[in-house]
Amino acid sequence: MPRFLKLLAHPDAYQRTHLPGHITGSAWIVDEARQHTVLVHHAKLNIWVQPGGHADGEDDVLAVALREAREETGLTRLSVVPGFFDIDIHTIPARPEIGQHKHYDIRFLFEADRAEPIVVSAESHDVQWIALQDLDQFSRDTSVLRMRDKLAAGRFSSRRGDFSTSG
Repeated sequence: MPRFLKLLAHPDAYQRTHLPGHITGSAWIVDEARQHTVLVHHAKLNIWVQPGGHADGEDDVLAVALREAREETGLTRLSVVPGFFDIDIHTIPARPEIGQHKHYDIRFLFEADRAEPIVVSAESHDVQWIALQDLDQFSRDTSVLRMRDKLAAGRFSSRRGDFSTSG
C-alpha cells in the first residue's frame, strides 16, 4: 500500500507516460449467479486477463474500469458492486515502444447478463465467459486466481449500481 500512496502523490500518476508506473482500472465481470467471469485474451500480452486499461488522465478509476469493460467486451448492461474489489501492482514487460513498467491496477466487481452478446475488440484475440471452476485452464496469473477466490469467499454484497446503456 505505501507504493500505491506514493504514486498517488505524483501529479502524473494517471498518465500512461509516467514511468516507472501509473494507475490503471479494470473490471472483474461475473454473471448474476457469480459462477462465470469474462476474460479477454490480451493481444499484446498474449494472456487471459480481466478487461481493463489506462486511466489516460482520468482520476475516476471506476469510470476507467467501466469504459474499458464496455470497449473490450461489448457488454453495455453492467452493474457495479460498490467499493474496490481488488488492488494489484504488476509488471508490464518491455516492448519496443515502451520500457518495462508497473501497473497500479484498481479493480471493481461488475455483474452482467450472460445472454448479452460479447464482442472481441481489436485489443484482444478473444473474449469469453469462463466458468470459475475452469479458470485455471485459462490463467495461472495469481491476481486473476485471487479475484476468483475472493468472490468464492463471498466477501462482497449484492448491492449494485446500474450502469446500463441502451443498445
